[in-house]
Amino acid sequence: MNKFVWGALLICCTVANPLWAAGPAPLVYDVDLNDRADDLFKVTLHVDGLKPENAVYQFASTAPGTYQVMDIGRFVRSFKAFDKKGKELATQQVSVNQWKIQQPEQVRQIKYQIAETWDTPVKQDVIYRMCGTSIEKDHALINGQGVFGFPQGMQASPLAVKISYPMEWTVGTALEKNKDGYYLADSYDRVVDSPILLGRLTRAETNVAGAAIEMYTYSKTNQVTSEQLLNSMQSMLQAAGQFLKKLPVKRYTFLYHFEDESWGAWEHSYSSEYIFKEVPFSPALAQTATSIAAHEFFHVVTPLNIHSELIQQFNFITPTPSAHLWLYEGVTEWANGAMRLRGGLTTLEDYCTELSQKVKIDQQLDTTYSLLKLALTCYTPEGQRQYGNIYNRGALVAGLLDIRLLELSGGKRGLREVINELTTTYGPNRPFSEKDFFAIFTQKTYPEIGDFFDRYVKNAEHLPLQEYFDKIGILYKPAIATGKKLPSLGMRIGPVSDTLRLRQVSEPLRQAGIQENDELISFDQQPVNPSSLPTLREKIRSLKAGDSYTVTVRRNGQPLTVNAAMLEIDEVNRYVFEPNQQATSQQLQLRERWQKNL
Repeated sequence: MNKFVWGALLICCTVANPLWAAGPAPLVYDVDLNDRADDLFKVTLHVDGLKPENAVYQFASTAPGTYQVMDIGRFVRSFKAFDKKGKELATQQVSVNQWKIQQPEQVRQIKYQIAETWDTPVKQDVIYRMCGTSIEKDHALINGQGVFGFPQGMQASPLAVKISYPMEWTVGTALEKNKDGYYLADSYDRVVDSPILLGRLTRAETNVAGAAIEMYTYSKTNQVTSEQLLNSMQSMLQAAGQFLKKLPVKRYTFLYHFEDESWGAWEHSYSSEYIFKEVPFSPALAQTATSIAAHEFFHVVTPLNIHSELIQQFNFITPTPSAHLWLYEGVTEWANGAMRLRGGLTTLEDYCTELSQKVKIDQQLDTTYSLLKLALTCYTPEGQRQYGNIYNRGALVAGLLDIRLLELSGGKRGLREVINELTTTYGPNRPFSEKDFFAIFTQKTYPEIGDFFDRYVKNAEHLPLQEYFDKIGILYKPAIATGKKLPSLGMRIGPVSDTLRLRQVSEPLRQAGIQENDELISFDQQPVNPSSLPTLREKIRSLKAGDSYTVTVRRNGQPLTVNAAMLEIDEVNRYVFEPNQQATSQQLQLRERWQKNL
């Protein structure tokens, strides 16, 4: 139903008088943020017309784009249902995220209190800050799935949200508000897709490619403003408009939160939300914020306009992974770099450095873990350990796909062009087939792309970086000796689950009894744990070739302490991309096409 039509039906709120005069029984929520002392959101749902099939009230087990188990029901502190006379009806919690109402037809109000996720300790499945909720003296953060639930069978029902908050607060959200002060959403999915930041915020706005861009910022001690952030992003936003030709949204909202921690960002169809540690505004902060925003902003294409039915009809009850995480995140991260390169925001040399860093991170993880496997296991602990690689291997594979498409089309059509074509075929309400999309993409391009998907997305064959980048006159060298010498521990240290493990152990250490995969528990008699890592890094950097050190490891539950000495090794630059000074005219021609929007 058109939001302006059903929004006009909203009338005065009383228990006895339904909030909606016509149409299906929608959901109307009141949230009281004037009472914030106990870090609880006080929520009242006004509803009329529940049926037996709506008897279970559902809180989210996860949310789109988070790829983590949330189990929001863990944060519910009270849950009650009432009839039209205010009499309490019997309810029962039947699972971590579900409450069953015994007489749903009689329900007119559901009231519950739910704790914020930021300051509520949990033993496992800690919710990312940018996907959570927070209540403070001068601001609050609402991510829809962390505050609202829905009666089963009504996920697609329109809803309205009224928030009571201090008069001096500003509200930032992509949701539209009607004249009666209710924020409107055409479904539960839309309210989850539209975070709300309220409080002592600064605001700025601009226009990009016909779309209104709004920016709202909370900065704990006023060190960062929306105006500063927006000014630093103008070039990126214009480059995004050129990359996409036309933005598929009429309005887009950036929400920034600067306080005590950095957690990253969460993309949405019409907005994005960022959690950064507050520092004085600087060129470095501007560059970091712009780079991350470039990634999140591209999500207006994937998954807003290009997504499968699993995203279109998201399962908030049981996490159901999509095989096409390579598209939603891998292609988006590739677009982040390509957009900045083609928009003149970064040089070819700096872009090559970014590629090198992505290869380095990929090589530190399990290179046999395919992008398809990563997608299908992303809700499991195993998949979560590999998940960050979607921004590295995922982006590298998308970059190779771009080069392959350009090669097959004679430089006339790369990944950017295919993505833009797909946005005209699909859209916010036209999903693609989850099981058929690889075939659909291949059919829209070239038969050889099916083989590409088989090798580098469905499986994890060695990425042909040297072969593909050579096509555009860029050299890839896995290792280049500089002729210099460097001190070395004789081993690499890397995280595995909640431990630090030894990798690539040198022969002297092997002879002393150290083995690969040993757990590192102390270095020079100092215990190793997450809080001591910065000190450990500084200690290692201070050592020179020949300096002695002790290392204690644990293997099969038994500790072993070894005395060792720093080695001297050849300095090697790894995973180097650089323009080929002897590139042929054919290579240069394809590189020219690769570096610009066609």
